[in-house]
Amino acid sequence: MNWTLEVVPVPVTDMDRAKDFYAGKLGFHLDLDDEVAPGMRIVQLTPPGSRCSVAMLQGMPPFPGEKVMAPGSLQGLQFCVTDIEAAREELVARGVAASPVRHVGATGWEDGKGDTWNSFMTFTDPDGNGWVVQEAPSELSER
Repeated sequence: MNWTLEVVPVPVTDMDRAKDFYAGKLGFHLDLDDEVAPGMRIVQLTPPGSRCSVAMLQGMPPFPGEKVMAPGSLQGLQFCVTDIEAAREELVARGVAASPVRHVGATGWEDGKGDTWNSFMTFTDPDGNGWVVQEAPSELSER
């Protein structure tokens, strides 16, 4: 049996602002924006080429025993791209405050690209949820 990660919940304070950021600034495909029950709304978006979506939930009761994440508390999840410099240029052109491209060197984080799998940048959404972008050597289907 395969276990696939297909949806990541992202805690936000303003659903419409988050939708505008993820669809408009990041270019994610809007899969769903629906009130699934009175007072319960789901906005789900998928990054280009990804099989995993992000979902913002409003008014949904937590699963039994689940701890609800505060807006801005999601940190460190990674997207992969095959050209990190082009990805950064695109984000900046769309108004996203992306960090410079960095790599892990002998003294910690250093500016510029590194070797294979060692080039990163970061950005945050309007609530402070932090994302990492890593350069991969090829598309996932080719690895």
